[in-house]
Amino acid sequence: MPLALLALAISAFGIGTTEFVIMGLLPEVAGDFSVSIPTAGLLISGYALGVVVGGPLLTVLGTRIPRKGMLLMLMGLFIAGNLVSAVAPAFGLLLVGRVLAAFAHGAFFGIGSVVAAELVAPHKRAGAIALMFTGLTAANVLGVPMGTLLGQHFGWRSTFYVVAALGVIGFAGIAALVPVQPRAADTRLGPELAVFRKPQIWLALGMTVLGWGGIFAMFTYITPMMTEMAGFADSSVTWLLFLFGVGLFVGNLLGGWFADRALMRSLYVILAVLAVLLFAFTFAAHSKVGAIVAIPLIGVFGFATVAPLQKRVMDQAAGAPTLASAANIAAFNLGNALAAWLGGLVISAGLGYDAPNWVGGLMAAVALGIALFSGALERGAGGVDTGGVGVGGKVVARGGTAAEETVTAGR
Repeated sequence: MPLALLALAISAFGIGTTEFVIMGLLPEVAGDFSVSIPTAGLLISGYALGVVVGGPLLTVLGTRIPRKGMLLMLMGLFIAGNLVSAVAPAFGLLLVGRVLAAFAHGAFFGIGSVVAAELVAPHKRAGAIALMFTGLTAANVLGVPMGTLLGQHFGWRSTFYVVAALGVIGFAGIAALVPVQPRAADTRLGPELAVFRKPQIWLALGMTVLGWGGIFAMFTYITPMMTEMAGFADSSVTWLLFLFGVGLFVGNLLGGWFADRALMRSLYVILAVLAVLLFAFTFAAHSKVGAIVAIPLIGVFGFATVAPLQKRVMDQAAGAPTLASAANIAAFNLGNALAAWLGGLVISAGLGYDAPNWVGGLMAAVALGIALFSGALERGAGGVDTGGVGVGGKVVARGGTAAEETVTAGR
């Protein structure tokens, strides 16, 4: 794999850390600014909203800018956002810093996915996307626990200074290692918007919202689930989250590997198993042993969806994938917000802390239904829904032998 992918992964590590580390620092931030924990929680929802709005918006504004230049600008914005957060004298300015960093998040992963895919041969593109997202999973395993520990011992501002430093390292890596890619012949916004007239794009985005949302329904309420139902001590939640993070890391790599070989077949299997695991966790969450077994498995199959879902959108938007790629990153965060809201509704309705698990299972099951429908439409149109490797505006469908390869144009 090219070293440029390492630079993208380091940048993703910094972005992933700043997104999730605030969850462990809410009490410190709330106490410093004399606000309630729910008010401090706006730093989480505000960030998610920033990703949903900022990703597509900055991608549109950067249509005429070469992708490497755009990545450097986004990392500069990310660094600025974290520095604003670190020095913020008031809660409102801290929220502004979070939103600035979030704007960089959405566009970075959208454009970075396109850049990563173009750095390797067509049959390795999902793996390249997965390698970039490894930085995001590593942030959950290492960045968030270490950032939380740092903030608890040296003040929450120290965490944002360190994350800004990670952004500087990522900026330098992109500047030194990512090659300057030739500007597309057509840099108009029209072709980027035109892909959204394709039903398959909206089906792919729906898969992302519901498939990824399924896992976040569980993850949002994992702490009360484990302490109130499974009987774990508060101090044990950190290790359970570490197990979950390890599962995310493994699932990310496996998802990319399988998607490069049979993208839609991989999605069918991954979403089906994820739905079963989430439904089963409704019962396993009442047992310490069941939770220890189930949590990393949910992490594996949850993040195994990411590379296939991202590549599916890019394949369907072949020829103008940048805005669609950024929209899919927004779809991931929309899934986060939707799942957290639905999970909160069922808990508030008195259905218990385990109820978000069957909400997540239903979301994953609906995502599977959308995937099957999308594949059926593709087969009906004469396309190939499994094993396809996107190559520019074409898909090479691999048959039983190399001699039986067929090429279907117009994807």
